Amino acid sequence: MNLFLEHVSATFADSFLVIQVDQAAWHRSKALVIPENIRLIYQPAYSPQVNPAEHIWEELREKYFPNRLFSSLDLLIEELCTGLNQLSADKERLQSMTYFPHFRIEI
Repeated sequence: MNLFLEHVSATFADSFLVIQVDQAAWHRSKALVIPENIRLIYQPAYSPQVNPAEHIWEELREKYFPNRLFSSLDLLIEELCTGLNQLSADKERLQSMTYFPHFRIEI
């Protein structure tokens, strides 16, 4: 997790990032180093339904990976990219799965 946060922090060095995480041990470890430009928001325990990424993975599993066996990692990655590209092109569908009230900012 430290390597991931370090990489994300450096990649988006000019941004302040808020990342929602579950309460897995590696997200709450005392050894975890959280960069200055990142804040972690912990979702309630046992509540994957409030994490937008869970809905995206569910959609990908149902539409692109149901009972599939791939002969190589490259073919699996290709199918994953196809699914992600098709999903990102359908803004309305993507928003319906990820734009929850607790993420909205009222101006």
